[in-house]
Amino acid sequence: MVITSGEQAAAIALGTIFLFLGIPSCVVALFRSREYRRILGWFGVFSTMYGVRLFAEVPAAFGLHAEPFLRIASRLVWLTTYLILIPAILFWAELSRGWVRRFAQGMAIVACAIALPGVIAVFLNAPLRFIHYNNIAVICLLLVLAVVSVFPRLAKKYMAVPSRVLAAGTVILAVAVIHENLRTFLPLREYPLFEPVAMALFMLSQAWVAAEKIFSDQRRLLSIENELAIASEIQASILPASVPNLQRLRISAAYLPMTAVAGDFYWFIAVDPNRAGFLVADVSGHGVPAALIASMIKVAMQSVLPCANDPAAVLEGLEGTLQGQLSGQFVSAAYLWLDTETCEGLYSAAGHPPLLRWHGGHLERLESNGILMGVSPHNHFPVRRMPIQPGDRFLLYTDGLSEPENAAGVPFGDHLEDVIRRHQAGSAPQLSDQLLLEVGRWQPAAMAQQDDITLIVIDVL
Repeated sequence: MVITSGEQAAAIALGTIFLFLGIPSCVVALFRSREYRRILGWFGVFSTMYGVRLFAEVPAAFGLHAEPFLRIASRLVWLTTYLILIPAILFWAELSRGWVRRFAQGMAIVACAIALPGVIAVFLNAPLRFIHYNNIAVICLLLVLAVVSVFPRLAKKYMAVPSRVLAAGTVILAVAVIHENLRTFLPLREYPLFEPVAMALFMLSQAWVAAEKIFSDQRRLLSIENELAIASEIQASILPASVPNLQRLRISAAYLPMTAVAGDFYWFIAVDPNRAGFLVADVSGHGVPAALIASMIKVAMQSVLPCANDPAAVLEGLEGTLQGQLSGQFVSAAYLWLDTETCEGLYSAAGHPPLLRWHGGHLERLESNGILMGVSPHNHFPVRRMPIQPGDRFLLYTDGLSEPENAAGVPFGDHLEDVIRRHQAGSAPQLSDQLLLEVGRWQPAAMAQQDDITLIVIDVL
């Protein structure tokens, strides 16, 4: 059938629309996250290929814009006919779920199996050899998609973004494409612009749905980020607002969560100006689940206030309160009691990194560990008793400070004690700042923080 000049002009206009939709979508896909990259990428490839095919079907326009390829215009039409089904199916798979998604993925394999010999046939100047199989695949695919899109119950269940716009575009395209492909088998009248116009409407509906899904996901992500910001504020409120003001102790506390909310927790129990307890705890895992358990530790601390001068009783009380609430997670904790009136310190821990103590010009590692909370009930927590004197310094910390590795795989814990020795003359806040600075430098610049960090430095005056 001869295409009139008006039909040629319409084909050129539609081809321009498809290229206008396709090429920018491919470019934008390069800068999006993986999920959106697939949606926009397959849509862009599909739209671009269809636009190229429309131009190739109009020799005058194709010669004007791509004269070096004019001689292969007809071959290009057949190549895109065989190949265009692949990105179209993969794009649809990204917008569907359940068995419809699996069906689309299976059809993508079928389309590849047809396209490979089809492309070879095109170069062997036998383009019609496999076109029947391609037409059958197109008809089957569009029948399924049209049915799923039209019935609201099916669309809600199997479409990522159910939409009347998408349903209308799919039905129009299905009618046009099925009619065009049935012409291979039945003597039906040809309408040159029926399929391109239907495809344009379908592509616009797909673009609408893809944009709707992206914006919907972005709104949901923004909502989650807002909720995490609120959760971060709430978690900050359960931590001490300031360090206690004690007569012979100077205290610095640093808290650096990996994400908006963290599984680390610390607390002070200041009984009077001469006596205080210091707790540091680390919940396994990260994010919201760990943060919820960390908030439980704050509540549990109220039950151990009467036994603040007994580290073992404090840890046993915390474990008893948390027992049955950990849901498979574990908690490491360390508790230090300092009495500057009697010049005595007591320390106990549950699966926690060792306490570091600067005493008499030497740095000591004090380990008095029971096992992690949540491993088994009724644990025993041994207590280490020690004398304290002016000039002593204590460091309580979580493994987020000691475990970060440098490019050679060496953990910062191997460097930690050296930093403490070199900066022993500085104040507690100065040492705390220096340790955080050095652990940041220790890791490769491209590596993000891998764990929550909590650090308490206590100087005895």
